[in-house]
Amino acid sequence: MHEKSKSEAYAAAGVDITAGYKSVELMKKHIARTMTKGVCSDVGGFGGLFEMDLEGISKPVLVSGTDGVGTKLKLAFLMDKHDTVGIDCVAMCVNDVICCGAKPLFFLDYIACGKNVPERIADIVKGVCEGCVQSGAALIGGETAEMPGFYPIDEYDLAGYCTGIVDKDKIINNKLMAEGDVVIALASSGVHSNGFSLVRKVFDVEKADLKAPVSELNGKSLGETLLTPTKIYVKSVLALIEEVKVKGISHITGGGFYENIPRSIPDGLCAKIDKKSVKILPIFNYLAKVGNVCERDMFNTFNMGVGMSIVVAKEDVNKALEILKANGEDAYVIGEIVKGEDKIEII
Repeated sequence: MHEKSKSEAYAAAGVDITAGYKSVELMKKHIARTMTKGVCSDVGGFGGLFEMDLEGISKPVLVSGTDGVGTKLKLAFLMDKHDTVGIDCVAMCVNDVICCGAKPLFFLDYIACGKNVPERIADIVKGVCEGCVQSGAALIGGETAEMPGFYPIDEYDLAGYCTGIVDKDKIINNKLMAEGDVVIALASSGVHSNGFSLVRKVFDVEKADLKAPVSELNGKSLGETLLTPTKIYVKSVLALIEEVKVKGISHITGGGFYENIPRSIPDGLCAKIDKKSVKILPIFNYLAKVGNVCERDMFNTFNMGVGMSIVVAKEDVNKALEILKANGEDAYVIGEIVKGEDKIEII
């Protein structure tokens, strides 16, 4: 197909367009895993086509989200492990749109690199496809840009975009939140994809032995622990929304508890969080210890073991916990909604 598409002049400038074709061939088997019935286009077109199934949706609203992986990618470079950061990229987008109650439909990725190594690009996309499978989204397009002189030859950046759909009457509405409602935590898988500039500084990762077992991390290595991909909550939250009236959802990303939980709290109310109830993961205790990071900064930077918070009425708590646990979540109560102007209080 691309036998006549080659340029010696472009190759001399550092761009091998034939490597791009090989990347696409290597990633096709991974992309095939993400195909859903709405997909109307093949890989390689100028645009990804998707036909929406609007059955049961009276007022369709599209919800979009975009994000990247951030400096967590530096760990992937140092570990030479590239097949999980794609999961992070998808997670950061789909976990955002589910906060509105939206079901992800499709995803697109963008990879910019110093040198297109087809096997490495295919590994990255393999992770993206795994994230899409976990969230029920189809990977319908993407772009790989080889940019010599802009990125180091062994480095790349990764970003993504997703579109979801929700019935307008079923959008999560925090105006229904009231004093006495309960805050439920969904456990995170680790640091997820935020705060890595501080993580890298604390552990001096460029010089650290990332593969040595660490007792404080239950014998796991620092590199393995930090590269653990972000947990995707889409399917469990969608299952919850089907049966329980959810009044607010927060994706705990950059800014930790203090920035993200208030985003789902209406004026006049406050999420009162009992920090003793938070199941803090070993990596956060270790990070605070090594970096001498105060507790306030930890809760204002990291998820601390809580990847998502959900607010439901007190009478719905047991049912909500039952549904979430049945869908594989470590879900538990961490606080309540009280009157107040600060929107969050951690005691």
